[in-house]
Order: sequence, then C-alpha cells, then structure tokens
Amino acid sequence: MSNMMKQEELETLRELIKDVDTAMLTTVTEEGLVSRPMKTQEVEFDGDLWFFTKKETNKYEEILDDQDVNVAYAGKSYVSVRGRAEIVEDLDKKKELWSKVYEKVMQTSYDDPNVVLIKVKAEAAEYWETGNFTKKIAFLYKRMTGQSTKSTDVNETVELNK
Repeated sequence: MSNMMKQEELETLRELIKDVDTAMLTTVTEEGLVSRPMKTQEVEFDGDLWFFTKKETNKYEEILDDQDVNVAYAGKSYVSVRGRAEIVEDLDKKKELWSKVYEKVMQTSYDDPNVVLIKVKAEAAEYWETGNFTKKIAFLYKRMTGQSTKSTDVNETVELNK
C-alpha cells in the first residue's frame, strides 16, 4: 500500500474517532474476552492509540499475557480497531500525554512508577457511518483494495499494516 493511501486511511480514522472521549478496550483473559472503558488520548492519531493505566490492574496482566486487543469507539460513527498492545513505561511519553484529568482520575502523577501507558498499534479498522461521508469512504477503500464498488455494504474494513 502506498504511503499516500495509508495517510488517507489514517486521516479517515482520525476524523471518525477524534471527538469520542471514551473507548472500550477489549483484552483476552483465560475466561474469554473482557472490555472496559478507557479515556481516549487527545493526540494526533498516527496508527497508534494510547491509554493510561496502572500496573495493579487486570488489563495490565492481560496485555502481558496476550497482546491482541480491540478498541471500539461509538460517537457519530462506530469504529472497531484491531491491534497489538504493548506496555510503555517511558517517562517522557507519559509526561507528554499526561493531563490534570488523569491526576484526578488516577489520584497520582505521571512519574508514579505504577502508572504505565498502553500503546495499541492498529492493524485494521472496521467502521460504520451513515450519510454521504460513508459512501465516499466506501468507494475510496474499495478502489484502493481493488474490490468492486457496486456493493453498498454499511460498514468497511481497512487493513492498516499489511
């Protein structure tokens, strides 16, 4: 896939998720899948999603065991992002993404060694949207992937890292 096409895909996803404050992060456990709400980072989406958490949480342990995750957004559109998660303890990155909101919610500061970042590297995204915007997107992605544009599917799947 060309860089220009990938940039168009990322821009589309950026537009679809930019105003959604809370995402649902799904991880894999021994019992099955578990989802929980996570505050979306206000950062320019470049294919990576970022979330704060603490080490003494189930999601921290679950990601150490299995990096396959899904992040779902519901707003003006519905977006499901499949990806691989990793735990990031980089102090500079934590400082860059930290805000007063986290201080209140997590009752600590970014330099607390218990505070970590979850970085989700998006591999593919599926989205549902209504109106002309969707029709334009559907055409664009089908053209890029070589699929027929005659179908009027309500949703689209975009492979980001192939």
